Amino acid sequence: MAENILVLGGAGFIGSSLAIGLKTAHPEWQITCLDNLRRRGAELNLPRLKHLSIQFIHGDIRFLSDLDIDALGEAGTIIDCSAESSVLAGVTSPQYVLQANLLGTINILELARRTRARLLFLSTNRVYSIPAIKSLKIMEQPTRFALAPDQIVRGVTQAGINEQFTLRGHRSLYGATKLASELLIEEYRQMFQMSAIINRCGVVTGAWQMGKVDQGVFVLWMATHYFKKQLSYIGFGGTGKQLRDLLHISDLLRLVDYQLANFADLDGEVFNVGGGETNTLSLFETTDLCQEITGNKIRIEATLAERPGDVAAFVTDNSKITQATGWRPITPPRASLEDIYYWIVNHEDKLRSVLL
Repeated sequence: MAENILVLGGAGFIGSSLAIGLKTAHPEWQITCLDNLRRRGAELNLPRLKHLSIQFIHGDIRFLSDLDIDALGEAGTIIDCSAESSVLAGVTSPQYVLQANLLGTINILELARRTRARLLFLSTNRVYSIPAIKSLKIMEQPTRFALAPDQIVRGVTQAGINEQFTLRGHRSLYGATKLASELLIEEYRQMFQMSAIINRCGVVTGAWQMGKVDQGVFVLWMATHYFKKQLSYIGFGGTGKQLRDLLHISDLLRLVDYQLANFADLDGEVFNVGGGETNTLSLFETTDLCQEITGNKIRIEATLAERPGDVAAFVTDNSKITQATGWRPITPPRASLEDIYYWIVNHEDKLRSVLL
């Protein structure tokens, strides 16, 4: 039987990429995308959706009236990619973050309850405690910070941070709204026998991400090198050694496709989903790769003050999802950056005003 899928946040980077990837792999599926088009550049994805006969609805999850069953149809599966995902937005626009990420989740759960839809919820590794992450032992290496191998904190292995890591302590308003959403999902699962899977995603990147300083750092880094602008290493001595793992969107698509096909087996689970220990980069290393790929060298200033929520190193331990599904990322960091580079080359005129 053909799937009927509703993708919320469906014109954003992850939402549109998943919708397009799933429709390409399963042309018989009916896929509808809903988005409020708040993020600049999201409108560029609308022709891509239309080209594959993916229905687009301009709507906002903050308003229950926009999640009208008659307009949306009764989807069998809801994939929730909608969120204000900027940590800094929690400082500058707290009301919007609360309404989009928490009230929005309540409205989505009510839609799922009424339609008996399954819910695949994209959460974030930002649910983990910032003080606990900052308490981890860090090694300083020539080009990066790294998690030391002799950690004594539960939920940290040589592979990174896993689902057992503490949730106690503050985590940013963004992280708090996503964690609260996870708790609500579990309550709806138990109370209304709803099927749901939660993916705590790390840094996801690739072509068609409209990267900014507060979200989408690898696209920002490549675009700034390409257009020969200026960057800053912020905090941590201004060295650019802060470390993240990165997950290419095509690898996330493979996982989501598997989860949709095996939903009953994974129902109720919470998974860390990131690039993992084999796909990590510091900003300093990202600079080197961007220089090699673009041939451009730009000015990068050092800013000593840290931003709210910044941490020196975060690496996702994917062990649980790998054991449950066999999935693991296969796209190395350089390939992710090259994908972004060629996307900018091929769409330079459209992207210049969006990415800068």
